[in-house]
Parts: sequence; structure tokens; C-alpha cells
Amino acid sequence: MTTLSAKVMPIPTDTLTVIIHSSMAKNLGIGRGERVKIQGTKSASIALANISSTLVAMDQIAIDSTLAQEIGVTEGQNVTVSYSQPPISSQSIRALLAGKSLDKEMYYAIIEDLVSRRLTDVELTSFVIAQLFRKLPMEEIEYLARAMADAGDKIDFERTVYDKHSIGGVPGNKVSLIVVPIIAAAGLLIPKTSSRSVTSPSGTADTMEVLAPVELEPAEFKKAAMRAGGALVWGGKLGISPADDVLIGKVEHPLSIDPISQLLASVMSKKLAVGVNYLVVDLPVGRGTKLPSEEAALELANDFMEIGRRLGIVVTCGMTYGSQPVGHSVGPALEAREALDALSGGGPVSLREKSTALAGLLLESSGQAPRGGGKDLATKVLESGKALQKMREIIEAQGGNPSIRPEDIPIGTQVAPISSPADGYIVEVNNSSINAIAKAAGAPVDKGAGVLLHAKVGYNIKKGSLIMEIYAEHSSKLADAISLSQKLKPITVEGMLLRRMPEVA
Repeated sequence: MTTLSAKVMPIPTDTLTVIIHSSMAKNLGIGRGERVKIQGTKSASIALANISSTLVAMDQIAIDSTLAQEIGVTEGQNVTVSYSQPPISSQSIRALLAGKSLDKEMYYAIIEDLVSRRLTDVELTSFVIAQLFRKLPMEEIEYLARAMADAGDKIDFERTVYDKHSIGGVPGNKVSLIVVPIIAAAGLLIPKTSSRSVTSPSGTADTMEVLAPVELEPAEFKKAAMRAGGALVWGGKLGISPADDVLIGKVEHPLSIDPISQLLASVMSKKLAVGVNYLVVDLPVGRGTKLPSEEAALELANDFMEIGRRLGIVVTCGMTYGSQPVGHSVGPALEAREALDALSGGGPVSLREKSTALAGLLLESSGQAPRGGGKDLATKVLESGKALQKMREIIEAQGGNPSIRPEDIPIGTQVAPISSPADGYIVEVNNSSINAIAKAAGAPVDKGAGVLLHAKVGYNIKKGSLIMEIYAEHSSKLADAISLSQKLKPITVEGMLLRRMPEVA
């Protein structure tokens, strides 16, 4: 243990970090990335040590401004510094990697240290990787889900709460913008929290943001949902299950992995946090999705229903067709237009069919419709115009313009038409390729960017007919998207020559 002078400064890292002079670190026996204990006037904290011979003097320790405030340290004040052993949670993660079981207290310790920024990126990655190679027992998934929910804020709506969730993987999935107003129009409370996109062209929150603000404080969220009977907001602003945002942002999306155990715990922790009683889970099945077969979907459905039973949430799962985009539009503004069209009685049949089917499952769970009769009731609510009126109430409650029409929504002014290279039938619309092209065009950051499909699987088309349009807000991004489209060929027409052998010299 030694005394050093505090140098308070912003240290832009996601973990609690201090900087120590290389010579002092050697004297203390502290290596880069090892932990130190810093004692302030209010409290002590554990932080990761970074080593430098230029940023601090021999008798100084640089402390992040936020950390300094937490432990009660000001510029130039003396603090005591000593080596600290890795936390119990670090040892628990190593045990998990070795295939050992963890108890409830261990999961709570891991999540507490994760949220408090006491774990390194390596430890966070190891925690997720361990679940990738070994699915956790259901008992441990329950511990993890409860720990994640208890680590954040909770919202009590003081009445029965309904919700719908999709595991994703299919572009253009604006179904929640149809389901939520249908359920709310039926008199049920459905305060939906949604994610922003990180790897896809548009998350539900990105699409809804075209119509109304989605970054609401917890009190604003509750007020809007209670006023309109439903809401569609970004969950990241609410402080619910904060560990989930860290794990997704730092590990799952960068590595493009989504272990089943973590998926179950993440989804259900957020439902616990907002008091969901009845949940419908959309499981898209097919080529290019997270679930390539009905067998895989059935296994995941059983997992969702079992973890729901353990957490006191009634879960119903719906396997849906996912081998091509939902509807015809991909990208925030294009999808918002299509959702309003569907609520107004138009839009693609596939979008209306999927939305009313999933909404129907919730209506059956509520007892408002008999088993097998939910879809008919949902369709009746949609066709009556009540769902559109309810959506306008939701938009207004969240601070948007309730009178907005599909044509009022601006889309990218840079447009590239893509024509069919041959006569024939569309035999494939590749999900991953459509995603990549829409993102190259600028979605979801550029709200008006995306892809509009004029032909889908089964369409009979002629050579030169329009099959797709790419929209962008910037010409440079449009050029990138066009180039990628030419390379990926996202729409396959039966009879197309794929390759000549031998190659032409």
C-alpha cells in the first residue's frame, strides 16, 4: 500500500480504470490490466491499472472523473493505493469456462461487477463464450435472468401487462408496429420496449422513431403507455437490465454470436423488469434465419415456455416463415410507411397475415378470443380502423404527430432501380444480402435509406422489369450499395446462368 496524489481526468474506457507510472507500478508489483484498490474519502473502489511513463508523475495516479466523484477524491488529494485480487466473479467465469455449474450468488456477483464496470473485456467475452459452447441448465438461466433484472430499474404498471418479442434475424420485421396497436385497441396494456439496430438495417425502435420519440424516461414511458394503452420505446433509455446492453454492445454484436442461454436470460430479464404477465415470442424459421429448421424452433420454444414458467410469465411461441424479408420494405422510413399503410388497410398481405397471427395469440392468452380464434379477432380490429386510431394515440402520447400519413414520411432522394436479368420466377430473396445492401445505403443511421422490394419469392417476372429499388440520402452511399448489389445478387431468378465453364479468357 502506498499514498499517491490524485490526477482527476476523463479516461474514455468502459471499465473503471486508473493510470499509474510504470516505475510505481513495478514497486507495487502491479502489472497492466491487474486490479488496484483506491481509497477515497467517501469509499473505496477496485479499478483496472493502466501503465504509463508519460501521462502521470511517479507520485501520481490518474483517476477517471466519474470514479473520483464516486469515491470522494478531488484534484491533488492523496489517496491510498494497493494491489487487489481479482473479484470472485472473475473466478466464477473461469469455472464456467471449465464447464462447472454456478449457484445463484455467483450469477448475481457476475452481473453486479459487470454493471459496475469491474470486469475486463476479456472476462465479459469469456462469460458469453462459455455459454456458446455449453448451454446452461434451465435453473442457471433463471438465476442469470433474475440477476440481470434485479441489477436495473423496474417499472410497475399495476395491471396485467402483455408483450410481444421477436428473436430477429429477418429484415423488414416491422410487425410490432402492427401488433401493439391491435392489442391496445382490444383494451389490453402492451408497453413494448424495443432495441435499436446494431447489425440490421432497422430495429423496431429505429422504425418507430420515424413516427415519434422513443427515448423516454421511465416515468414518461409509464405515462404514455397508460394513456394510450400501449407504447413502442427504446429500452436502453429506461435503465432496465443494463447488463444486457453491455453484453450485446461489447461481445455479442462484435462477434456476431447469440448463445441460447444468454438470449433467453436477456429477453426474459427485460420482461421481468416491466412486469410482463403474458408474452408471445415470434420465432422466424427458414434459410438465413437464426432457426434453420422447425426442430430448432421447437427446442427454443420449449426453452422459452419453461423459463417463462419459472419466472411467472405465460409464454406462447409462434413459428413464422422467415426465409425472406417481411413485407416489401427494409429501412426505418420505408418500414414506417409500410406499417402505416398496413394499419390503414393496405400494405403487403404477408405483413398483415403475420401481424394478425401473432396478435391473435396474445388475444387468446388474454381470454378475449377462444383458442384458434385470435387471428380472426385481430383481423377484425385491424380492418375496423381501431388499430390505426390506437397507433395515432400512441404516437401522440410519445410526442409525435398523430396526423402523420405514409406519404408525409421523407425517404432517401437518391434512388437506384434494379431490374431482372432474365425471364422467370423469383426463387430466392436472400435475407443477409438485403440486410447488407440496405446498411451500405446508410440504414439505420440515415432514416430514409433502405431497400424496397418489388418482387419476392414466387413472382413471375420479365427480363428488365423492376424487382428492387435502393434508397439513400447520399450519392456516395448509394454507389456503395449498388456495387454491393451487383456483387451479392440478392434476388435469384429461376433460369439465370450462374457461371460459364470454362471461363472466358
